[in-house]
Amino acid sequence: MLLTPATFIPLINPEQHDRALTFVFHRGELLLHNATLGLPDPGQVAALDLPAERVHSLGTWEGRYYQLAWLDQPLPVDAEHGYHGLRSLFGAVDDGFLGLAGRAFQLAEWARTHRFCGACGTPMQRLTGERCYKCQGCGMTAYPRISPAMMVLIRKGDSVLLAMHTNSPAKRYTALAGFLEAGESIEEAIHREVFEEVGLRVHNLRYFGSQSWPFPHSLMIAYTADYLDGEIRVDQTEISDARWFGPDDVWPDSPVTVSIAAKLLNAHRPKA
Repeated sequence: MLLTPATFIPLINPEQHDRALTFVFHRGELLLHNATLGLPDPGQVAALDLPAERVHSLGTWEGRYYQLAWLDQPLPVDAEHGYHGLRSLFGAVDDGFLGLAGRAFQLAEWARTHRFCGACGTPMQRLTGERCYKCQGCGMTAYPRISPAMMVLIRKGDSVLLAMHTNSPAKRYTALAGFLEAGESIEEAIHREVFEEVGLRVHNLRYFGSQSWPFPHSLMIAYTADYLDGEIRVDQTEISDARWFGPDDVWPDSPVTVSIAAKLLNAHRPKA
């Protein structure tokens, strides 16, 4: 599952390292060696002549120092290197590396989109000692954006409810999910989303787990719940289909294995 490695040590203030490894992003794509899918060596990164204000510390992992940077335009590189979307790396690179890449991408997007104050337009200044930008004009602060989203697998006897989300890039049946609204608790969001999307009511909510999901800055918080009442009535703007899957039904293709959705479904798959 996509997680930050347990041995990773985060760092906020930049450090000088001759052999630093750099995650260089252009929007949602990461600069990698095409054959190995590894990061470019320090000499190749130095040749990009990245402005110092666009380089941020990430931390250390397995004895190496990592940092991140972002580009307005994809700078030209040699034929051995290219820009790769993070989703294309699922199952192709080490899970620890993918976890670091996801973390770095979220920080790169935060830095790219907070160069200027959203209140008065003044250039923002990066603070020392914390992951924060501060406006020197009006004092507004901006921390990395994290968007909490609930996920819930509904159980009814020996069956579970799976749905196909209308706007999902992967057209697979999975658990219900949705972003929290301002003022909501996770539990309130679950009750609202379930009723809005499939017309059901649930109870007996139980926390399952959470996962950072860098597309671009979600925090997925997964639960299980028991069916209470109602008939399936899908909101076609959100859900293209929803149905109960029991022990005798053909189980649909699982979501990508790096996601908490796959872990949630595998843990509660009905047994024949």
